[in-house]
Amino acid sequence: MSAGGAGRFARLRHTLLGRRYWQRYRFTTNNEVKLLRSGDEFFEALIGRIDAAGHDVMLETYIFCDDEAGQEVNDALLRAAARGVRVRVITDGVGTARLKMFEQWPLAGVDHRIYNPHLFGRFGFSRTHRKLAVIDDQYAYCGGINIVDDYENNGEKLPYRRWDFAVELQGPVVSDVRDAFEVQWRRIRVGHRPLESMRPDLAPHDTASLGSLRRRRRRRNEALWAGGEPCVAFVARDNLINRRAIEKAYLAAIGQARHEILLANPYFMPGRKLRRALVVAARRGVMVKLVIGRKEFKALDYAVPFLYHALLRAGVQIAEYEKTLLHGKVAVVDSNWGTVGSSNLDALSLMLNNEANVVLLNDPAIGGLREAILGAFADARRIDEAHYESRPARLRALSWIAYTSYRVAMKLLTVGGYD
Repeated sequence: MSAGGAGRFARLRHTLLGRRYWQRYRFTTNNEVKLLRSGDEFFEALIGRIDAAGHDVMLETYIFCDDEAGQEVNDALLRAAARGVRVRVITDGVGTARLKMFEQWPLAGVDHRIYNPHLFGRFGFSRTHRKLAVIDDQYAYCGGINIVDDYENNGEKLPYRRWDFAVELQGPVVSDVRDAFEVQWRRIRVGHRPLESMRPDLAPHDTASLGSLRRRRRRRNEALWAGGEPCVAFVARDNLINRRAIEKAYLAAIGQARHEILLANPYFMPGRKLRRALVVAARRGVMVKLVIGRKEFKALDYAVPFLYHALLRAGVQIAEYEKTLLHGKVAVVDSNWGTVGSSNLDALSLMLNNEANVVLLNDPAIGGLREAILGAFADARRIDEAHYESRPARLRALSWIAYTSYRVAMKLLTVGGYD
C-alpha cells in the first residue's frame, strides 16, 4: 500500500473508531461499581435510572423480548422519550425478532437501529452480542443480561432464574462505554450517509503517535495492577481494531495468577492459547476451577467435554452447572482481578461478534463475584478424571466428532482466525 493510501486508511479507521477506542482499553480510578446478580436486580436498577434520566438514554442488546421484562423496559423508554429525553436503542438483527413495539418507537421518539439485519449482511456473519446501557453520561451498565425474563428460555420455564450478572458503573469509565456505543451507532449508519459527516475526535496527524500512546497505556495499566488501587476498564471487542482485546485481557490475568483462577462460562470452547494458559497455570500450582454451562445447545454438550482431558490431567477442576441456565460470563483471579461481560469463551465471541466486558482490579465488587462463582461450583456436578477417562468409546467418538465439526465450522467463519 502506498504512503498516501496508508494515510487515508488510517484516517478512515480513526474516523470510524475515535481516539479512545483505538487504544484497546484503559484502566481508570475513582469509579463506583455495583454488582447485579440477576435480571431482577438489573431491570430494577436500569428502569430506575431511565425514569430519572434528564437528557440521554442509550441501550444496546443482543436480545430484546416482548415479554414482561421487555414490556417494562419498553414502557420506561417510552416514558423517557415523552419527557424529551433522547432515547437510542441498538438491537441485533438475528438475536431480536421484529417486534410490534418497534413500530411504535419512531412515533414516540425512540431512535432504533438494527445491527446486521440478516444472517449474512454488511458486517458479514458477526452479531452485536453486547449488553450495554448509558444514562445521562452518569451511569453505565455492562454484563451478560439480555432484555428477557429471568425465568424464560426459548419458551420453556426455568426452575430458577438465570445465573447471570451485570455491573452498574459510575465514574470516568462511563465515558468509555458511551464511546463504544457511539462508535456502534455510527458504524450501523455509515452506509447511508457520507463518511465526512462523522466527525473524528483526534487530528489525523496525531495518529502517528498511536504506538507510543499504547505503550504508555500498557505501562500505566501494569502500574495500577501492582499498586493495589481500585480501578476499572471497559473492554470492547470488534472486527476492526480490537479483535483480541477481551481474549488478551483474560490471558494477561491468567498469566499473572499466583493462587486462584475461578472462571464461569456457558460456552467454553476457547482457542489453544487460552486453554494452554489455564493448563500452565494449573501446573505451576495455581488452583483453577471452571464452571461450565450445559443443556442449552446439545452439540456443545458433546463437543466441550473433548477439551477436558488435557485440563483434568493438569489439575484443573471442572464442574458442569445444571441447576438452571448458566448464562454469566465471569471470572476472578487471585481475588484482585475480575471480569463481567457478554463475551463467551468460544470462537463466535472471541473472534467474530461485537462483545463488551468490564475488568475490575482491586475493587470491592470482586469479593461478591468470587463468592458467587464458588457457590455455583459447589452446586454443579464435579467432573471426576477417572470416570471421564472411562467413558464408553461411542461417547468419546461422538465428542470428538462434535468438537472437530465445531472447530472446522469456526475456522471457516473466522477465516482461519480460530485456533
